[in-house]
Amino acid sequence: MNTTVSILAEIPEELHATLTNYLESHPEWDQDRVFAAALSLFLLQNGNCDTAGSSSSYRSAAKVYLNALFQHSF
Repeated sequence: MNTTVSILAEIPEELHATLTNYLESHPEWDQDRVFAAALSLFLLQNGNCDTAGSSSSYRSAAKVYLNALFQHSF
């Protein structure tokens, strides 16, 4: 089951400008794909996979990250 959660977040103006420039020069990427890749990478780098439940979450985050990089649907 794929669940989508909508996130409304304010980001610094400089980051917004950088993201806009990136998206303009990389038409194969969109804002949702960038945020999915960035958030899943953050969770992979900062998550704790010591327990069975968190290990499953880690694998799920890894799947989302790889799908975002290789442009597969979630």
